[in-house]
Amino acid sequence: MSASVSSLVPSLTKKDLEAQEDARLAVYASRASRAVRRYPVAEEGKTYDYRTEYQRDRDRIVHSRAFRRLKHKTQVFIPFEGDHYRTRLTHTLEVTQIARTMARALGINEDLAEACALGHDLGHTPFGHSGEKVLNRILTGGEASIAIEPRIAAQVGAFKHNYQSVRVVDVLEKRYEHPGLNLTNDTREGILKHTTWRRDFPFPDIDAEGLNLSSGGHLECQVVGWADEFAQQAHDLEDGLKIVDFGKVLALPVARAVVEALGPAYTATKDTTVRQAMLIRGMIHLLVTDLITSSRVSIGKWLDARKVTTPDEFYAQRRRLPGSLVAPSKAGERFYQELKEFIYQHVIHSHRVAQHDGRAQLVVTTLFAAWYRNPRLLPDYVLLRYRDLAGVSYLRDVPLKRLDAEIASNYTRKPLFLRSIADHLAGMTDSYALAEYDGMVSAYPRRAPGGP
Repeated sequence: MSASVSSLVPSLTKKDLEAQEDARLAVYASRASRAVRRYPVAEEGKTYDYRTEYQRDRDRIVHSRAFRRLKHKTQVFIPFEGDHYRTRLTHTLEVTQIARTMARALGINEDLAEACALGHDLGHTPFGHSGEKVLNRILTGGEASIAIEPRIAAQVGAFKHNYQSVRVVDVLEKRYEHPGLNLTNDTREGILKHTTWRRDFPFPDIDAEGLNLSSGGHLECQVVGWADEFAQQAHDLEDGLKIVDFGKVLALPVARAVVEALGPAYTATKDTTVRQAMLIRGMIHLLVTDLITSSRVSIGKWLDARKVTTPDEFYAQRRRLPGSLVAPSKAGERFYQELKEFIYQHVIHSHRVAQHDGRAQLVVTTLFAAWYRNPRLLPDYVLLRYRDLAGVSYLRDVPLKRLDAEIASNYTRKPLFLRSIADHLAGMTDSYALAEYDGMVSAYPRRAPGGP
């Protein structure tokens, strides 16, 4: 007698999925069954648990407000200047796709890699890295137009987007009774370590618990770091092809290697657009393949040297992993570095992108200076949040005759207030920041500033 259709459809619970992970993943992969988060997950009426902890992290990030805002944040070229330029959101999706591919090929946890990749840029400022640099210069007292006392600047700390991303998921997002998204420590660690980081970086109030600052990062996080680099170089080059001589691109060693590997498939193609697309995806394939091949060797050597043969033995040493286990070969590193230097010279330092950098500096410094000198210009929700954090009077309730004294004593001289401005500014989209700037400097702004 044949089985019924319903009997052929599995009913997988969280425990089933964790058991599948144990059977499928390599001994050096992160296990969702071992994941830890700071607060218990509220039941909220749920009767059936069908997600692993890393899947839950991924879902929480995708449903966050900070993730939605990425669609209106610049990658390199301003999105509204063309329909096809990458935004911070499309960059994030490309990083996620490459990270999942590499994680699967290496036998490590795809769900964790995906969660780390989706959350890695949540703390990025408007205007891309230009906005990040300006905000860091302001907070550390290096911006001459905003006179922050050295003593106060030292308490405020610096700014870097990966630390701010952790701050977003730990503190600033508000969807539960507790602060933040309550992600697992593994996802938090991957978000922080997707790019350069230091144990002594002067970023305030970061909860180091679970970030494992003495380690180079779990392997999924190392994969995300390289996926970020490969995606960034490939799409920055593709977005910049309108301002770059394609002949110079073809002269790059990595391009020559790709064209040679493609052979007649490339030379027989007459359509320039198709040729360019073949070259870009060929570069990604070359770099990703090299990284996977090289990492398999380095991970294998590390396991053999430490006689690690089981997940338990791996977890006993997981908190002391070197950060170079997932890395390209020497040849792959040369290809990557030559490509990166080319893009910096011909795209990032181009006149067009330099103009964008100048606008970013103008807008970010103008907004920060205006709010710093006159906090009344800040939106109500920023002032209310600062009131709750600092235990001060809500500025709108302060009588006019006491207003200047209140601002001087409890606002402009308080490091927490400057950090509150930084949180507000870092969370803004490009369009929101430009509307705020327009509303601030124009007697008759073209449009009203948008919401948060």
